[in-house]
Amino acid sequence: MTAQVVEKRQSAARSATLTNVMVRMILLLAIDTFVFYFIYRAIGQGFLTLAIMMAVVAAFANYVLLVRDMYPIRWMLAGLILMFMFAIYPILLTVFVAFTNYGDGHLVTKLQSIDLITQARYLPEGGATYTWTGFKNEAGEYALWLENETGTFVAYPNQTLIPAAEAQDLGALDDAGIPSAIGAYERLNAIQVASDRTIQEIQFGAQDVGVQVRSAREAAQLVPKYVYDAEQDVIVDQETSDVYTADVGRWTNANGDELTTGFRANVGFANFTRFFNSPAFRGPLVRIITWNFVFAFLSVFMTFALGLAIAYLFNDPLFPGKKIIRSVLLIPYTIPSLITILIWKGMFNNQVGVINRTLESIGIAGLAWTVDPWLAKLAILLVNLWLGYPYFMLICSGALQSIPQDLYAAAEVDGANGWQRFFKITLPLLLVSVGPLLVASFTFNFNNFNLIFLFIEGGPPIANSPTRAGHTDILISYVYNLAFASGRGKEYGLGAAITIVIFVIVAVITLAQFRYTKMWEEVGEGV
Repeated sequence: MTAQVVEKRQSAARSATLTNVMVRMILLLAIDTFVFYFIYRAIGQGFLTLAIMMAVVAAFANYVLLVRDMYPIRWMLAGLILMFMFAIYPILLTVFVAFTNYGDGHLVTKLQSIDLITQARYLPEGGATYTWTGFKNEAGEYALWLENETGTFVAYPNQTLIPAAEAQDLGALDDAGIPSAIGAYERLNAIQVASDRTIQEIQFGAQDVGVQVRSAREAAQLVPKYVYDAEQDVIVDQETSDVYTADVGRWTNANGDELTTGFRANVGFANFTRFFNSPAFRGPLVRIITWNFVFAFLSVFMTFALGLAIAYLFNDPLFPGKKIIRSVLLIPYTIPSLITILIWKGMFNNQVGVINRTLESIGIAGLAWTVDPWLAKLAILLVNLWLGYPYFMLICSGALQSIPQDLYAAAEVDGANGWQRFFKITLPLLLVSVGPLLVASFTFNFNNFNLIFLFIEGGPPIANSPTRAGHTDILISYVYNLAFASGRGKEYGLGAAITIVIFVIVAVITLAQFRYTKMWEEVGEGV
């Protein structure tokens, strides 16, 4: 190979490297420009946490792409960014919301609440009212033809009212004296006015004596009802002279009256204190937490027991037709749980459900599955058994195949019967491999929202409960009711606090169960 060929190849490699760097820099510049604009808009709209998150992600991406030593991580960059945005950020946001009053009436920032409140207007004493007719030009701009006892006027947005006699280019007048057009503005008919809400948001005339549409026939000289005093940080009601001060996300006057639009504010540990100390929550919470543990434990125990029993039977090589039967038993696992739960819900219907109809056909009175608390809990456990046993049947079938048959042969020689072989050999060795899956199943069922909500929505309701709570509610469904289904969806902060409590509970349980898993491993080593 000549020196010229080598030099050409080196030059081509340098050119390709330079091209790659330039393309990467251009793409990075475009992404950074978009991110900076996004952060600017987010801060302007009051979404500070979202802006911080985007800034952190952008800084990390720039570091990975610009630093040479971070080259191996570039291949994982997209996945890491998506993990942060859709997994880590929602967790951080939940923690943030748990320490705020975020909820109905407190969804916006303080500045946004001030803007919303000061948009309200009212008709002061002596303010003029008019009958009006709307006009609109091709650019989508509006004008009004106003009439009252003082005269007739033409009104444009943010301009002084013009007497009709001074208006230019009026179209032909109808019997009521209203023109068909005002210059380039065409008259709107009643249907167009009724279907167009935009005209009600426009202020016509000068700012201090503006005219706004109040109804289909009336426009009035409205003035701002609320004015914000930045020096004293208060909102003054010009109609009643009431003064509203900011108090932990609320605008409150001396009488304790509040404005409907509050703002987000930090409340510290108030949501957690309310959760643990409020008598209104203490009653249903004891029942809900107790049932939550019972439901998770029984669900795991029942599904594991049935799945293991079926797998143990099919582990016998002489069992006839086991492949066909096993395929049929896997059907519940192949159907989406959403459909299965709704089917079981119909089957357990008190009036027309197939279960009650079957009982009635053999002379047994139908049962109140969705009314009686104990029957409702039993129904949920049965549905969960149907949904969960195929999973444990599969994993137990595989685990049983891995147990050495020599152990059973030695046990038979020592005179061990079937039960002794199962409890001394099969179960200990099985728990070594299946133990972590039992822990995962318990964690899943502890937060099994889909089953509780889709099947019975946590019902039947607990009598005399101060909050919306049902006998089959678990913590996660109870949180949902508080945060979203309580009528106004006003308990987001409290709901986030309870989810953190649930996380701590599940984490402690999981760590404890993994300690037991290690114990199972020690037992398995001694078999």
